[in-house]
Amino acid sequence: MKRREQSQTEQLRQALAEREAQLQEAQARLASLEGSTSLQVGRALTAAAKRPGRSLVRLPRDLYRLWRRSGATNHAQRRGVEPVRSFDADRQEARLLTGLSGGREDLLVVATVLGPAVEKAVDPYLRTVPLRPHDAQIVMDAVDVDLLLVSSSAAAPGSPWAHVGDPAAVDRTRALHWVLESAAARGIPTVLLDDAPAPPALRQLGFDRVHKGDAGVPLHQFNPVAAELVSGPEAVFVRTSPDQPVPDVLVDLGAGVVDADSPDLPDALRAANVAVIPESGHGDLRLRRRAWACGTRVVSHPAVPAPDTEDFAVTVPRLRAEPPTPREVRAMLRQVFLDEAAPVRLAALLEGLDFASGTPGTELPLSGRGVAVLADPASEAEAERLAADLLGSRLRPAEVVVPDTAARMPGVQRLRAEGLTVRTVRSTAPDTPEELTREGTRSQVGGFEPEHWAALAERATSPWSHLWTGPVGRHRLADLACAAECSDADAVGTPDSDDPGVPGLGERGFFDRDTGGRQYVFVTSVTPELARTDLLRRGWLPAEWNRRGTRLLALGPDHGSGTDGDNEGPAHADASTGAVG
Repeated sequence: MKRREQSQTEQLRQALAEREAQLQEAQARLASLEGSTSLQVGRALTAAAKRPGRSLVRLPRDLYRLWRRSGATNHAQRRGVEPVRSFDADRQEARLLTGLSGGREDLLVVATVLGPAVEKAVDPYLRTVPLRPHDAQIVMDAVDVDLLLVSSSAAAPGSPWAHVGDPAAVDRTRALHWVLESAAARGIPTVLLDDAPAPPALRQLGFDRVHKGDAGVPLHQFNPVAAELVSGPEAVFVRTSPDQPVPDVLVDLGAGVVDADSPDLPDALRAANVAVIPESGHGDLRLRRRAWACGTRVVSHPAVPAPDTEDFAVTVPRLRAEPPTPREVRAMLRQVFLDEAAPVRLAALLEGLDFASGTPGTELPLSGRGVAVLADPASEAEAERLAADLLGSRLRPAEVVVPDTAARMPGVQRLRAEGLTVRTVRSTAPDTPEELTREGTRSQVGGFEPEHWAALAERATSPWSHLWTGPVGRHRLADLACAAECSDADAVGTPDSDDPGVPGLGERGFFDRDTGGRQYVFVTSVTPELARTDLLRRGWLPAEWNRRGTRLLALGPDHGSGTDGDNEGPAHADASTGAVG
């Protein structure tokens, strides 16, 4: 929101609060007047004058009762009239006084008692206010939050809340119990993320919801974007405990060893072709998802080998020598993005909670993925292709923006019938010969019309926009959004053929389908497919974006058909390794 618009909004809120205060004061004065003895005496006299018969007989009795009640008025119960403030005005004022204003308004404000890994995972998707045992009550009283989120991993030794819930740590347990009582009194939902072993009493403190599992895969940490920059062994053993022995086969292969809770885990997984993970229940699945997100095949190491599995000494060397193909990397990452990423897990975690009135929607963790498809179908056949392409996409767009001339095409009507939000923009087709000449000249420069896309982007409400110029296949839109979430880029697309930032373009370089090449590369110039909506609204040429401070990511093409099935996901990545002992 612009500063001028924000100032006008605050003025309107202040004016509304003043009007509400005046209304309440007038209502209080009216109630006081109606309850006054003078008004009631006047009403009794008026009734006696209108009906002299019975009213004159009852008048002395009524006046006597009024005289008796007039001396029994309890003036101590009268209290000053306080101005009525709207919920939103109170909320903004409270957050301004506590230093929470000025941030992103599309994030939930959450008081947190979290372990370090969970705190890093949710940081881009929630606005956290950490609580500590020594200041939990002060912070909780001073800050207006939407949610209280606690993780079992916060009770791990060495953390500020170590052993919370244990009778030996009664001071920390008492502080957390007070925080929960304060949240319940204010109507703030409370959630326990049961992601690690913790004292049983922690789960019995009275949370509104106890969620078994972790916070999902943080794709800003685990992704294959910088894999070519990481050096390390091609096989890695992920150790779930410090005293866990490394299998002899891996020692002979010179495999690396990394702890599951180490900050070096993402780089170790990116550098390796295969990760060996000991089977340990839920922790095993959590590490598998992180390895898939980094584009690494996974081999399980069970404590007891199964008789019908491929020999461990054969499987690991074979996968160590064969790096995963770009198609495998994209498929594994895509599956994690759609099903197991942190915003997906948080959205499921918040679903059904009873938030206070005026709290932004619980879909906020996923709001950053919203994609508006900008399209200008030239014919009914092209509109049908647009509908088939979007309805078959694995990532459903949040909205579709088309010119009003295309609004009545059967394909666009089909999108609306399927539940997609369709927005229209007044067509700006050239009419005069001068405009036709200028339009033709502009369209010949690179084939990109910034004014046209900017007009469509002005109507979009989603943070991202996909520039649809033709069918892209079932997976492309999901891959583009996934690449943006992994890299925090401002635009994702294909690099220009003359871009010096991409080595090896042409014969056997970035897009070579035989060698695979690198699939995620930051470049200086890009032909955009997905871009931030605010960036498109500026009407700049893509060649200027890099010089204006934007981050541009080149995403390689889909290897194989764009309408592939879904049988190349993580299950296939594990199946390709063979079962091991």
